[in-house]
Amino acid sequence: MKSSFVAISLLVVGMLWSVSVRANGPALNFAQDRIDFGTVFTDKMPEFKYSIEFTNAGNAPLILNAVRACCGTRVVSWPQEPVLPGQKGIIEIEFRLAPRAQRVSRTVTVTSNDTANPTAILRIIGQVADRAPEPPR
Repeated sequence: MKSSFVAISLLVVGMLWSVSVRANGPALNFAQDRIDFGTVFTDKMPEFKYSIEFTNAGNAPLILNAVRACCGTRVVSWPQEPVLPGQKGIIEIEFRLAPRAQRVSRTVTVTSNDTANPTAILRIIGQVADRAPEPPR
């Protein structure tokens, strides 16, 4: 009985501590956890440009230490100054795709001073397809 009381007490203290750590510091929250651009066709390939919005949901200034993207995705801009609690920031990215049928899966990785999640990843997914030929008349 005594050992189960101690175990439950430790569990409650651990949960309260993890909540207080999250509440006492910066917290990076993306407006959306992934970008799905759907299907584009090889005969009309756009250049992809996205503004990734995030909020500092914590109670201390959020500092982005690095923003990296993979697979030919270029990070155009990101906030160099601290993002204050409750404020929003924007990361601008762009990329091009080869005009061939393919599945697309890219990532943008943000390293920050968020104590609970110092490395946040946003995924970009979609599909490039060949357009079906029109049937003869």
